[in-house]
Amino acid sequence: MTKKALIVFGAVLAMAVSDKSVMAGDAAAGEDIFNKKCKTCHTVEEGKHRTGPSLFGVVGRKAGSTDFKRYKGLKDADFVWDETLMVEYIGDPKAFVQSHTGNKTTSMTFKLKDEKDREDVVEYLKTVK
Repeated sequence: MTKKALIVFGAVLAMAVSDKSVMAGDAAAGEDIFNKKCKTCHTVEEGKHRTGPSLFGVVGRKAGSTDFKRYKGLKDADFVWDETLMVEYIGDPKAFVQSHTGNKTTSMTFKLKDEKDREDVVEYLKTVK
């Protein structure tokens, strides 16, 4: 393979893997962030809620579908949590709820501002099922 062909191949490969759906966060880092910033209000134990709902199996689950009694903003939500939605939600829950459900309230006020941290937390949550 010539040097030019190798450079073109590398550029094409870099573009292919730069797609967000292909890139994943770091689950170990996400667990650490979860334990430091999320665990106060959430558990990852099935059916065991705190101030917020259990996040056991949240990725791939219909939003607002657990037996958590305090759902307001996500009550009757019509979407399934995927990585993209989770990253967006964790960044600004109030804005997310308003734009995705039309509801004007959510109990979650915490915002995880750093996108890499959000991706890491979501990668960790994908392992909890």
